[in-house]
Amino acid sequence: MIDKHPALIVKCKDADDVKAAVNFARKEGMEVSIRGGGHSGPGLALVDNGMVIDLSPMKAIHVDPENKTARVEPGCTTGEVDAATHEYGLATVTGIISNTGIGGLTLGGGHGYLTRKYGLTIDNLLSADVVLADGKLVHANEKENADLFWALRGGGGNFGVVTCFEYRLHPVKNVIAGPMFWPIDQLETTLKWYRDWLPEMPDDVYAFFLITEVASADPFPEEIQGELVCGLLWCYTGHEDQFENYLQQARNASKPLFEFTGEMPYTALQTMFDGFFPPGYQWYWKGDFVREISNEAIKEHVRFANIPTPLSTMHLYPVDGAAHEVGSDETAWNKRDAQWSMVIVGVDPDPENTDKIKTWARDYWKAVHPHTLGGSYINFMMEEGQDRVEASYGDNYKRLQKVKAKYDPDNFFHVNQNIKPK
Repeated sequence: MIDKHPALIVKCKDADDVKAAVNFARKEGMEVSIRGGGHSGPGLALVDNGMVIDLSPMKAIHVDPENKTARVEPGCTTGEVDAATHEYGLATVTGIISNTGIGGLTLGGGHGYLTRKYGLTIDNLLSADVVLADGKLVHANEKENADLFWALRGGGGNFGVVTCFEYRLHPVKNVIAGPMFWPIDQLETTLKWYRDWLPEMPDDVYAFFLITEVASADPFPEEIQGELVCGLLWCYTGHEDQFENYLQQARNASKPLFEFTGEMPYTALQTMFDGFFPPGYQWYWKGDFVREISNEAIKEHVRFANIPTPLSTMHLYPVDGAAHEVGSDETAWNKRDAQWSMVIVGVDPDPENTDKIKTWARDYWKAVHPHTLGGSYINFMMEEGQDRVEASYGDNYKRLQKVKAKYDPDNFFHVNQNIKPK
């Protein structure tokens, strides 16, 4: 899907390697991209004829169970972070597929199964070590380089190369989780119920809404494999005896075609999709923030529910609960009034189907976009232009430009969802 040819790939083992790479590229006038754990939909981890600063060898994780913190190097995947913290019965907020790079996830804002309970990934970021465009290594937190720390929390890779992240951890060991599916002809009924129901639920209740085709694999019964469905993917962190009540509310909305929920390690939930989405497939995604799911928007979801390939999907991820306890100007992430982060994803192993998945995703997005907040989670954006970047940051964009001008005045770090210095 991504066909770029760098002139040079620098595999960094530590911050000194990063500094050397940045200084060399700046001296030679080379374009630079940054690769962390690797998960960039638009391929922004790579650059044609330039230098890739590849952080994937930087894998150190240090968990402090007493203080409930973790220091994590940028080459780690979310699965590696989850596994390390899980040993102590702790977790921070990461995504939903374990091979997601922790660096890109964090710098874009980060949301996942624990967001309603514990906020965004950036709400749990305590500090960062950053190599700037001039080659200097600085530390950023609420007190030291506070403007940089503010911008890092959602501003993407615009301000430097983070060589270490420090996260707050929370007591999470096991969760109650799993899928519940309804027949696709119940999409309108269940989505109307879901939009009204979830915002009223306690923060322990997390469930994202999805449209998908049932995989031809266990644990799905053969008679529903390949069937188009809508449904929920649950993650519950509250008292076990209460979960059945929430499940029953979903059953009352419409009779499920299939449900498979139970207690499991948080790491099992985080790796649940890995087997269905191995690296190397064709991917094309479009996203938007959503405050209200209108009846008009639901009609468009129904219209585009006939997905083009078996792995293509639409997800509505909740970004309310604890994420709403942080003000829109407290971090670079501006859309604190969003209820959901929507992603429309075209996926297929066959390059011959690239146009098919792109066309479906784009047309679907165009149909629902007028019913959204107008900006997207930047990690769900392809290369869509400056207007989309500015819309995603809203009122925070001008402030981000000023921080960019201070720390990267020449826009050295521009192979990203770019914020231009001002």
